[in-house]
Amino acid sequence: MSNHITSNGSVASNVKRLSRLDIPGGGQVEVNGDYAYIGHMTPPHGTSIIDVSDPRKPRLVSKIDLPGVDTHTHKVRIVGDSYMIVNSERYKRHFFRKGKLLPETRVKLEHTLGRHASDQEIAAELGVAPVDLPVLIEAEQRGYDKGGFKIYDITDKAHPREVAFQKTGCYGAHRFDVDDSYVYLSTEMDGYNGNILVIYDIRNPARPEEVSRWWVPGQEIAEGEEPLWINHKVRLHHAMRFENQLWAACCGAGFRVVDISNIENPETIGAYDYHPPVPDTTHTALRVPFPVAGRDIALVIDEQHAHHKGQPHAFLWVFDVSDIGNMKPLSTYQVSEADSPWSRIPGGRFGAHQFQEHMDSTLVYAAWFSGGLRVVDIADPFLPVERGFFIPEPAQGAPVPMSNDVDVDGRGLIYLLDRINGLDILELEC
Repeated sequence: MSNHITSNGSVASNVKRLSRLDIPGGGQVEVNGDYAYIGHMTPPHGTSIIDVSDPRKPRLVSKIDLPGVDTHTHKVRIVGDSYMIVNSERYKRHFFRKGKLLPETRVKLEHTLGRHASDQEIAAELGVAPVDLPVLIEAEQRGYDKGGFKIYDITDKAHPREVAFQKTGCYGAHRFDVDDSYVYLSTEMDGYNGNILVIYDIRNPARPEEVSRWWVPGQEIAEGEEPLWINHKVRLHHAMRFENQLWAACCGAGFRVVDISNIENPETIGAYDYHPPVPDTTHTALRVPFPVAGRDIALVIDEQHAHHKGQPHAFLWVFDVSDIGNMKPLSTYQVSEADSPWSRIPGGRFGAHQFQEHMDSTLVYAAWFSGGLRVVDIADPFLPVERGFFIPEPAQGAPVPMSNDVDVDGRGLIYLLDRINGLDILELEC
Protein backbone atom coordinates (compact mmCIF):
# COMPACT_ATOMS: atom_id res chain seq x y z
CA MET A 1 0.00 0.00 0.00
CA SER A 2 1.21 3.48 -0.81
CA ASN A 3 0.68 6.53 1.33
CA HIS A 4 0.27 10.01 -0.04
CA ILE A 5 -0.15 13.46 1.45
CA THR A 6 -2.39 15.79 -0.51
CA SER A 7 -1.87 19.50 -1.01
CA ASN A 8 -4.54 20.26 1.60
CA GLY A 9 -2.83 18.15 4.26
CA SER A 10 -4.91 14.97 4.29
CA VAL A 11 -3.07 11.65 4.42
CA ALA A 12 -4.33 8.51 2.67
CA SER A 13 -3.53 4.97 1.64
CA ASN A 14 -5.75 3.13 -0.85
CA VAL A 15 -8.61 5.52 -0.16
CA LYS A 16 -9.44 8.54 -2.30
CA ARG A 17 -11.62 11.53 -1.58
CA LEU A 18 -14.47 12.09 -4.01
CA SER A 19 -15.74 15.25 -2.31
CA ARG A 20 -15.84 17.22 0.90
CA LEU A 21 -18.88 19.11 2.10
CA ASP A 22 -18.35 22.06 4.42
CA ILE A 23 -21.03 21.52 7.09
CA PRO A 24 -21.15 21.91 10.88
CA GLY A 25 -19.66 18.93 12.69
CA GLY A 26 -21.78 15.97 13.62
CA GLY A 27 -22.31 13.01 15.89
CA GLN A 28 -23.81 10.57 13.38
CA VAL A 29 -24.18 10.05 9.65
CA GLU A 30 -26.62 7.55 8.13
CA VAL A 31 -26.97 6.97 4.39
CA ASN A 32 -30.27 5.73 3.03
CA GLY A 33 -30.70 5.51 -0.75
CA ASP A 34 -29.62 8.77 -2.38
CA TYR A 35 -29.55 10.72 0.89
CA ALA A 36 -27.18 11.19 3.78
CA TYR A 37 -28.63 12.27 7.11
CA ILE A 38 -26.43 14.19 9.54
CA GLY A 39 -27.08 14.74 13.24
CA HIS A 40 -25.06 17.84 14.15
CA MET A 41 -23.06 18.10 17.34
CA THR A 42 -23.53 21.71 18.34
CA PRO A 43 -26.76 23.73 18.55
CA PRO A 44 -28.42 25.59 16.95
CA HIS A 45 -27.53 23.15 14.16
CA GLY A 46 -29.93 20.21 14.29
CA THR A 47 -30.23 17.72 11.41
CA SER A 48 -29.28 17.97 7.73
CA ILE A 49 -30.51 15.98 4.74
CA ILE A 50 -28.01 15.81 1.88
CA ASP A 51 -28.52 14.54 -1.65
CA VAL A 52 -25.56 12.26 -2.46
CA SER A 53 -26.85 10.80 -5.73
CA ASP A 54 -23.80 12.44 -7.30
CA PRO A 55 -21.11 11.74 -4.68
CA ARG A 56 -18.77 14.28 -6.27
CA LYS A 57 -21.35 17.03 -5.83
CA PRO A 58 -23.30 16.47 -2.61
CA ARG A 59 -26.11 18.96 -2.15
CA LEU A 60 -27.84 20.15 1.00
CA VAL A 61 -31.58 19.52 0.60
CA SER A 62 -32.87 20.70 3.96
CA LYS A 63 -31.73 21.51 7.47
CA ILE A 64 -33.58 21.54 10.77
CA ASP A 65 -32.29 24.23 13.12
CA LEU A 66 -32.89 24.14 16.85
CA PRO A 67 -34.65 26.96 18.76
CA GLY A 68 -31.98 27.33 21.45
CA VAL A 69 -28.56 26.16 22.56
CA ASP A 70 -29.40 23.91 25.49
CA THR A 71 -30.26 20.81 23.40
CA HIS A 72 -28.53 18.94 20.64
CA THR A 73 -29.89 16.33 18.22
CA HIS A 74 -26.62 14.76 17.20
CA LYS A 75 -27.91 11.24 16.41
CA VAL A 76 -30.18 10.28 13.54
CA ARG A 77 -31.78 7.09 12.19
CA ILE A 78 -34.04 6.38 9.22
CA VAL A 79 -37.05 4.05 9.23
CA GLY A 80 -37.91 2.85 5.73
CA ASP A 81 -37.79 5.90 3.49
CA SER A 82 -40.52 7.86 5.19
CA TYR A 83 -39.47 8.58 8.77
CA MET A 84 -36.45 10.10 10.46
CA ILE A 85 -35.79 9.80 14.19
CA VAL A 86 -33.43 12.07 16.11
CA ASN A 87 -32.44 12.20 19.75
CA SER A 88 -33.01 15.17 22.02
CA GLU A 89 -30.34 15.51 24.71
CA ARG A 90 -28.96 18.18 27.03
CA TYR A 91 -26.03 19.79 25.26
CA LYS A 92 -22.83 19.54 27.32
CA ARG A 93 -24.62 17.21 29.73
CA HIS A 94 -21.41 16.11 31.48
CA PHE A 95 -20.63 19.73 32.30
CA PHE A 96 -24.14 20.58 33.51
CA ARG A 97 -24.31 17.41 35.57
CA LYS A 98 -21.72 19.00 37.84
CA GLY A 99 -24.37 21.48 38.91
CA LYS A 100 -26.20 18.65 40.66
CA LEU A 101 -23.06 18.02 42.70
CA LEU A 102 -22.79 21.58 44.02
CA PRO A 103 -24.67 21.11 47.33
CA GLU A 104 -22.81 17.98 48.37
CA THR A 105 -19.50 19.50 47.23
CA ARG A 106 -20.04 22.53 49.46
CA VAL A 107 -20.85 20.29 52.44
CA LYS A 108 -17.87 18.03 51.78
CA LEU A 109 -15.42 20.94 51.57
CA GLU A 110 -16.87 22.65 54.63
CA HIS A 111 -16.37 19.44 56.61
CA THR A 112 -12.81 19.01 55.28
CA LEU A 113 -11.73 22.64 55.65
CA GLY A 114 -13.66 23.50 58.81
CA ARG A 115 -15.05 26.63 57.14
CA HIS A 116 -17.07 27.81 54.16
CA ALA A 117 -15.31 27.00 50.90
CA SER A 118 -14.48 29.74 48.42
CA ASP A 119 -15.75 29.70 44.86
CA GLN A 120 -12.24 28.89 43.71
CA GLU A 121 -12.08 25.86 45.99
CA ILE A 122 -15.51 24.61 44.96
CA ALA A 123 -14.72 25.07 41.28
CA ALA A 124 -11.44 23.20 41.64
CA GLU A 125 -13.20 20.31 43.36
CA LEU A 126 -15.75 20.10 40.52
CA GLY A 127 -13.15 20.54 37.79
CA VAL A 128 -14.64 23.77 36.41
CA ALA A 129 -13.65 27.43 36.36
CA PRO A 130 -15.00 29.81 39.04
CA VAL A 131 -16.91 31.72 36.34
CA ASP A 132 -18.80 28.49 35.57
CA LEU A 133 -20.45 28.29 38.98
CA PRO A 134 -23.21 30.87 38.27
CA VAL A 135 -23.92 29.09 34.97
CA LEU A 136 -24.32 25.76 36.76
CA ILE A 137 -26.50 27.27 39.49
CA GLU A 138 -28.80 28.99 36.96
CA ALA A 139 -29.10 25.80 34.88
CA GLU A 140 -30.08 23.78 37.96
CA GLN A 141 -32.69 26.33 38.95
CA ARG A 142 -34.15 26.38 35.43
CA GLY A 143 -34.12 22.59 35.04
CA TYR A 144 -34.29 20.64 31.80
CA ASP A 145 -37.35 18.95 30.31
CA LYS A 146 -36.53 18.59 26.62
CA GLY A 147 -34.97 15.13 26.65
CA GLY A 148 -36.29 12.33 24.45
CA PHE A 149 -36.61 11.70 20.73
CA LYS A 150 -38.45 13.21 17.78
CA ILE A 151 -39.98 11.54 14.74
CA TYR A 152 -40.18 13.36 11.42
CA ASP A 153 -42.07 12.51 8.26
CA ILE A 154 -39.50 12.86 5.49
CA THR A 155 -41.64 11.85 2.54
CA ASP A 156 -40.76 15.31 1.24
CA LYS A 157 -37.03 15.51 1.95
CA ALA A 158 -37.01 19.27 1.42
CA HIS A 159 -39.62 19.79 4.12
CA PRO A 160 -39.28 17.38 7.09
CA ARG A 161 -42.40 17.47 9.27
CA GLU A 162 -42.35 16.67 12.98
CA VAL A 163 -45.01 14.10 13.87
CA ALA A 164 -44.05 13.17 17.42
CA PHE A 165 -41.87 14.26 20.33
CA GLN A 166 -41.55 11.53 22.92
CA LYS A 167 -40.11 12.97 26.12
CA THR A 168 -38.07 10.76 28.43
CA GLY A 169 -36.27 11.99 31.54
CA CYS A 170 -33.35 13.86 33.08
CA TYR A 171 -30.94 14.90 30.32
CA GLY A 172 -32.61 12.83 27.62
CA ALA A 173 -31.56 10.38 24.93
CA HIS A 174 -28.20 9.55 23.43
CA ARG A 175 -27.53 7.02 20.65
CA PHE A 176 -30.09 4.39 19.59
CA ASP A 177 -31.02 1.67 17.12
CA VAL A 178 -34.28 1.31 15.18
CA ASP A 179 -36.22 -1.07 12.98
CA ASP A 180 -39.65 -0.83 11.37
CA SER A 181 -41.41 -1.47 14.68
CA TYR A 182 -39.23 -0.30 17.58
CA VAL A 183 -36.75 2.28 18.83
CA TYR A 184 -34.08 0.84 21.14
CA LEU A 185 -33.24 4.01 23.01
CA SER A 186 -30.38 4.82 25.35
CA THR A 187 -31.80 7.52 27.60
CA GLU A 188 -31.73 8.91 31.08
CA MET A 189 -34.92 8.34 33.07
CA ASP A 190 -36.01 9.65 36.44
CA GLY A 191 -35.05 7.24 39.20
CA TYR A 192 -32.03 5.75 37.43
CA ASN A 193 -28.32 6.49 37.59
CA GLY A 194 -27.15 7.02 34.01
CA ASN A 195 -28.61 5.94 30.68
CA ILE A 196 -30.75 2.82 30.48
CA LEU A 197 -32.48 1.02 27.61
CA VAL A 198 -36.09 1.96 26.92
CA ILE A 199 -37.83 0.21 24.02
CA TYR A 200 -40.62 2.11 22.25
CA ASP A 201 -43.18 0.78 19.79
CA ILE A 202 -43.26 3.16 16.78
CA ARG A 203 -45.63 1.28 14.50
CA ASN A 204 -47.86 4.31 14.92
CA PRO A 205 -45.17 7.00 14.45
CA ALA A 206 -47.43 9.73 15.82
CA ARG A 207 -47.86 7.88 19.13
CA PRO A 208 -44.76 6.06 20.38
CA GLU A 209 -45.52 3.69 23.24
CA GLU A 210 -43.07 2.40 25.85
CA VAL A 211 -42.74 -1.39 25.73
CA SER A 212 -40.05 -2.24 28.28
CA ARG A 213 -36.88 -1.19 30.08
CA TRP A 214 -33.51 -2.79 30.76
CA TRP A 215 -30.57 -1.63 32.86
CA VAL A 216 -27.41 -2.82 34.51
CA PRO A 217 -28.10 -3.91 38.10
CA GLY A 218 -27.31 -0.99 40.39
CA GLN A 219 -28.76 1.73 38.14
CA GLU A 220 -32.31 1.81 39.55
CA ILE A 221 -31.48 3.97 42.55
CA ALA A 222 -35.10 4.99 43.16
CA GLU A 223 -35.83 1.36 44.13
CA GLY A 224 -32.83 1.16 46.42
CA GLU A 225 -30.24 -0.35 44.08
CA GLU A 226 -26.77 0.76 45.07
CA PRO A 227 -24.42 1.72 42.23
CA LEU A 228 -20.97 0.20 42.44
CA TRP A 229 -19.47 3.16 40.60
CA ILE A 230 -19.48 6.95 40.53
CA ASN A 231 -20.11 9.69 37.97
CA HIS A 232 -22.33 7.61 35.67
CA LYS A 233 -19.35 5.45 34.74
CA VAL A 234 -21.61 2.45 34.12
CA ARG A 235 -24.49 3.24 31.81
CA LEU A 236 -25.86 2.14 28.47
CA HIS A 237 -24.19 3.84 25.55
CA HIS A 238 -26.52 2.14 23.09
CA ALA A 239 -27.74 -1.29 22.03
CA MET A 240 -27.78 -2.82 18.52
CA ARG A 241 -30.36 -5.40 17.49
CA PHE A 242 -29.35 -8.77 15.98
CA GLU A 243 -32.23 -11.20 15.46
CA ASN A 244 -33.85 -11.53 18.93
CA GLN A 245 -30.87 -10.10 20.76
CA LEU A 246 -29.64 -6.65 21.68
CA TRP A 247 -25.88 -6.11 21.90
CA ALA A 248 -25.53 -3.45 24.53
CA ALA A 249 -22.38 -1.37 25.04
CA CYS A 250 -22.31 -0.35 28.69
CA CYS A 251 -19.50 2.22 28.88
CA GLY A 252 -17.50 1.33 32.02
CA ALA A 253 -18.99 -2.16 32.26
CA GLY A 254 -18.05 -3.71 28.91
CA PHE A 255 -20.98 -5.15 26.97
CA ARG A 256 -24.06 -7.27 27.54
CA VAL A 257 -26.17 -9.54 25.34
CA VAL A 258 -29.88 -9.06 26.00
CA ASP A 259 -32.54 -11.55 24.90
CA ILE A 260 -35.67 -9.81 23.59
CA SER A 261 -37.57 -12.89 22.40
CA ASN A 262 -40.17 -11.51 24.78
CA ILE A 263 -39.72 -7.84 24.01
CA GLU A 264 -41.76 -6.88 27.05
CA ASN A 265 -39.25 -8.58 29.32
CA PRO A 266 -35.62 -8.15 28.16
CA GLU A 267 -33.21 -10.55 29.89
CA THR A 268 -29.41 -10.52 30.07
CA ILE A 269 -27.95 -13.75 28.71
CA GLY A 270 -24.29 -12.84 28.30
CA ALA A 271 -21.70 -10.34 29.49
CA TYR A 272 -18.05 -9.44 29.07
CA ASP A 273 -16.36 -6.68 31.03
CA TYR A 274 -12.71 -5.75 30.50
CA HIS A 275 -12.71 -2.80 32.92
CA PRO A 276 -10.20 -2.64 34.49
CA PRO A 277 -7.51 -2.75 33.13
CA VAL A 278 -8.75 -1.15 29.88
CA PRO A 279 -9.29 2.55 30.73
CA ASP A 280 -11.64 3.67 27.94
CA THR A 281 -15.39 3.15 27.81
CA THR A 282 -17.19 0.62 25.62
CA HIS A 283 -18.90 2.55 22.83
CA THR A 284 -20.48 0.00 20.46
CA ALA A 285 -21.01 -3.76 20.34
CA LEU A 286 -22.07 -5.24 17.00
CA ARG A 287 -22.88 -8.88 16.28
CA VAL A 288 -21.46 -9.66 12.83
CA PRO A 289 -24.45 -11.08 10.89
CA PHE A 290 -22.51 -13.91 9.22
CA PRO A 291 -19.83 -16.41 10.29
CA VAL A 292 -16.21 -15.40 9.94
CA ALA A 293 -13.72 -18.24 9.49
CA GLY A 294 -16.37 -20.61 10.85
CA ARG A 295 -16.97 -18.59 14.02
CA ASP A 296 -19.73 -16.36 15.34
CA ILE A 297 -18.07 -12.98 15.73
CA ALA A 298 -18.84 -9.69 17.45
CA LEU A 299 -17.02 -6.38 17.08
CA VAL A 300 -16.60 -4.02 20.01
CA ILE A 301 -15.06 -0.57 19.90
CA ASP A 302 -14.08 1.72 22.77
CA GLU A 303 -14.25 5.52 22.88
CA GLN A 304 -11.13 7.54 23.59
CA HIS A 305 -11.48 10.13 26.33
CA ALA A 306 -8.64 11.66 28.34
CA HIS A 307 -5.42 9.78 27.75
CA HIS A 308 -2.91 9.00 30.47
CA LYS A 309 0.65 8.30 29.44
CA GLY A 310 1.52 4.64 29.72
CA GLN A 311 -2.07 3.52 29.04
CA PRO A 312 -3.38 2.20 25.72
CA HIS A 313 -5.44 4.37 23.43
CA ALA A 314 -8.99 3.20 22.72
CA PHE A 315 -9.13 0.41 20.11
CA LEU A 316 -11.22 -2.18 18.28
CA TRP A 317 -11.89 -5.71 19.60
CA VAL A 318 -12.82 -8.94 17.80
CA PHE A 319 -14.73 -11.49 19.94
CA ASP A 320 -15.69 -15.11 19.44
CA VAL A 321 -19.32 -15.23 20.61
CA SER A 322 -20.22 -18.76 19.53
CA ASP A 323 -20.98 -19.46 23.19
CA ILE A 324 -22.82 -16.45 24.65
CA GLY A 325 -22.09 -17.73 28.13
CA ASN A 326 -18.36 -17.86 27.48
CA MET A 327 -17.44 -15.10 25.03
CA LYS A 328 -13.73 -14.65 24.34
CA PRO A 329 -11.62 -11.93 22.73
CA LEU A 330 -9.66 -13.20 19.73
CA SER A 331 -7.74 -10.09 18.72
CA THR A 332 -7.57 -6.32 18.72
CA TYR A 333 -6.82 -3.67 16.14
CA GLN A 334 -4.96 -0.59 17.31
CA VAL A 335 -3.59 2.52 15.65
CA SER A 336 -0.12 3.55 16.73
CA GLU A 337 0.71 7.16 17.53
CA ALA A 338 3.22 6.85 14.70
CA ASP A 339 0.37 6.25 12.24
CA SER A 340 -1.09 9.76 12.38
CA PRO A 341 0.65 13.14 12.14
CA TRP A 342 -1.93 14.51 14.62
CA SER A 343 -1.67 11.90 17.36
CA ARG A 344 0.31 14.03 19.82
CA ILE A 345 -0.96 17.54 19.10
CA PRO A 346 -1.68 19.50 22.32
CA GLY A 347 -5.40 19.94 22.78
CA GLY A 348 -6.15 16.97 20.55
CA ARG A 349 -7.72 13.58 21.18
CA PHE A 350 -6.34 10.39 19.65
CA GLY A 351 -8.02 7.00 19.73
CA ALA A 352 -10.95 4.94 18.52
CA HIS A 353 -14.56 6.06 18.53
CA GLN A 354 -16.96 4.21 16.21
CA PHE A 355 -17.46 1.92 13.20
CA GLN A 356 -20.25 1.50 10.66
CA GLU A 357 -23.18 -0.28 12.28
CA HIS A 358 -23.97 -2.74 9.49
CA MET A 359 -21.79 -5.27 7.66
CA ASP A 360 -22.04 -7.28 4.45
CA SER A 361 -18.35 -8.20 4.17
CA THR A 362 -15.40 -8.68 6.49
CA LEU A 363 -14.35 -5.05 6.06
CA VAL A 364 -14.77 -2.79 9.08
CA TYR A 365 -14.84 0.98 8.53
CA ALA A 366 -13.78 2.70 11.75
CA ALA A 367 -13.68 6.38 12.71
CA TRP A 368 -10.63 7.31 14.77
CA PHE A 369 -10.17 10.59 16.60
CA SER A 370 -7.07 12.22 15.06
CA GLY A 371 -6.64 9.04 13.02
CA GLY A 372 -9.37 9.42 10.41
CA LEU A 373 -10.91 6.45 8.64
CA ARG A 374 -9.35 3.02 9.13
CA VAL A 375 -10.47 0.18 6.85
CA VAL A 376 -9.81 -3.11 8.63
CA ASP A 377 -10.30 -6.63 7.28
CA ILE A 378 -11.29 -9.26 9.87
CA ALA A 379 -11.35 -12.21 7.44
CA ASP A 380 -8.81 -13.73 9.81
CA PRO A 381 -10.41 -12.85 13.16
CA PHE A 382 -7.15 -13.62 14.95
CA LEU A 383 -5.24 -11.03 12.89
CA PRO A 384 -7.16 -7.97 11.64
CA VAL A 385 -5.37 -6.34 8.69
CA GLU A 386 -5.59 -2.69 7.64
CA ARG A 387 -6.58 -2.34 3.96
CA GLY A 388 -6.51 1.43 3.76
CA PHE A 389 -6.95 4.68 5.63
CA PHE A 390 -7.84 8.31 5.10
CA ILE A 391 -6.98 11.05 7.59
CA PRO A 392 -8.58 14.38 6.65
CA GLU A 393 -6.98 17.70 7.37
CA PRO A 394 -8.18 19.36 10.60
CA ALA A 395 -11.22 21.61 10.32
CA GLN A 396 -10.42 25.32 10.34
CA GLY A 397 -9.44 26.36 13.86
CA ALA A 398 -9.26 22.77 15.14
CA PRO A 399 -5.92 21.31 16.27
CA VAL A 400 -6.65 17.82 14.90
CA PRO A 401 -9.15 16.03 12.65
CA MET A 402 -11.95 14.61 14.80
CA SER A 403 -13.41 11.79 12.70
CA ASN A 404 -16.50 10.94 14.72
CA ASP A 405 -18.75 8.64 12.70
CA VAL A 406 -18.79 6.65 9.47
CA ASP A 407 -21.29 4.94 7.21
CA VAL A 408 -21.06 3.01 3.93
CA ASP A 409 -23.72 3.09 1.22
CA GLY A 410 -24.90 0.43 -1.23
CA ARG A 411 -22.31 1.57 -3.77
CA GLY A 412 -19.50 0.96 -1.31
CA LEU A 413 -18.86 4.68 -0.87
CA ILE A 414 -17.72 5.81 2.56
CA TYR A 415 -19.06 8.81 4.47
CA LEU A 416 -16.70 10.11 7.14
CA LEU A 417 -18.10 12.75 9.47
CA ASP A 418 -15.93 15.13 11.47
CA ARG A 419 -17.03 16.13 14.96
CA ILE A 420 -15.97 19.76 14.38
CA ASN A 421 -16.72 20.41 10.71
CA GLY A 422 -17.01 18.60 7.40
CA LEU A 423 -18.26 15.47 5.68
CA ASP A 424 -15.91 13.53 3.39
CA ILE A 425 -17.21 11.13 0.74
CA LEU A 426 -14.52 8.52 0.04
CA GLU A 427 -13.85 5.46 -2.07
CA LEU A 428 -11.70 2.43 -1.28
CA GLU A 429 -9.29 1.85 -4.16
CA CYS A 430 -8.51 -1.81 -3.59
